[in-house]
This record gives sequence, C-alpha cells and structure tokens, in this order.
Amino acid sequence: MRAKQPALSRRERGVMLIEALLAILIFSIGILAVVGMQGVAIRNVTESKYRSEAAFLTNELMAKMWTDPGNIALYAYPGSGTVPGRLAEWVNKIDTTLPGAAVVQPKVTITGATAQGATVQVDVFWRLPEETTAGLPPHSHTVVASVFTD
Repeated sequence: MRAKQPALSRRERGVMLIEALLAILIFSIGILAVVGMQGVAIRNVTESKYRSEAAFLTNELMAKMWTDPGNIALYAYPGSGTVPGRLAEWVNKIDTTLPGAAVVQPKVTITGATAQGATVQVDVFWRLPEETTAGLPPHSHTVVASVFTD
C-alpha cells in the first residue's frame, strides 16, 4: 500500500510555477547581458582594427618623409583643396582603407620647414556609417614627429 502524499494547502499551490518563472526570468536577463557584452566586444574590435590601420598609414607617410627631408614643405595639406602630388597615392589609400575618410580628409601640417627638415603633424580621420547617420564626430589618429637630416 502506498503512503498518501500530504495535501497542499491553498496557499502553497502554484509556488513551484512561480519559482520556475523567476528562474527563467533570471536566466533570460543573464543571456541578454552576454549578448550585449558580445555586441560591445565586436564594436571595440572593429574600432581597434581601424585605429591600427590609421596608425600604419600615418607611419607609412612619416617613413616617406624621412627619406625626403629636403622637400618636406611639399607634403603640407590642410585637408581640403587639391591634394599635393607627393600625397595623392597616400590620401587615396586612406580613402579606400578607412570608412568615411573621404568625407573628412587627412591633414598634414608642416611647422618650421627648412632645407634640413621640419616638425610634422599628421591627422587621419574616419567614421563608421552608423556614426555618420547618428551625427557623431569622426575618430582621429594624430602623429607628431620631427623630420630632420643630420
């Protein structure tokens, strides 16, 4: 013969259902947090990729200037107007590598140019499409270096 299970009082009915629903709610919030963190991680990796590309491109231009310090003044570019011949290929590479770079052109500022060299500041800008539609300012990478011969 089986032992009878104790009868649940009216107050105890449905308690297990409420506990199960709370467990599902807590689990769902945890899953949403993980998905949100993954979205942030993907955005940070993308931003890091473009920042690395910008650093590589500015270093490429600096290397070119260090091999040609006597003509350093010919690299000046305010970010608008006609691109100097010595920068045309580099500016085209920036426009094709970085998103939104064609909208905000790079700037090359030459200070104290002499036959021996000058101080150079290179600013590169880019903006992701979703940042453009949101009206956010562009990202930038700036390098300042002294380019002189001995």
